[in-house]
Amino acid sequence: MRGVGPNLVLVVAVGVLVACGVVLLLERSLSRILLGIILLGNGVNLLILLGGRSGQAPVVGVNDPADTSDALPQAMVLTAIVITFGFTAFLLAISYRSWYLTGDDDVPDDLEDRQIVRLAERNEVRTADVGGEGPNGDPEQVDPPLTRRPRREGPG
Repeated sequence: MRGVGPNLVLVVAVGVLVACGVVLLLERSLSRILLGIILLGNGVNLLILLGGRSGQAPVVGVNDPADTSDALPQAMVLTAIVITFGFTAFLLAISYRSWYLTGDDDVPDDLEDRQIVRLAERNEVRTADVGGEGPNGDPEQVDPPLTRRPRREGPG
């Protein structure tokens, strides 16, 4: 008994899950990005499972080796599920932190990105320091000085 290929419903399900995941990844809301990661992960997991051949349980000595299923795609999917779960938890923490600090979970535009877009529209290259602080006065570019904490005098 040789395994037959995947049926059309599963292939269409993989396509829909991956397409919806990619569309949600392109949104600006972190909660939609999170849902996109989940859908994309599930679609890829289903695609990996469809790559393996179907068959009987891979138990040594019970079945003919030609009729057994391949256990590697199942192990890869199990590993991918664990990785996707960890990444989902990380994105959920980032999304909650963004909502807690700003009141929404939209990713804001970066000021540097806006300046680069404006310069690209005019076909210019920025050569001067826009902030006017100079090379040593920009707080984002200069390491803060090390400060020593005062020693605590303990009992004794």
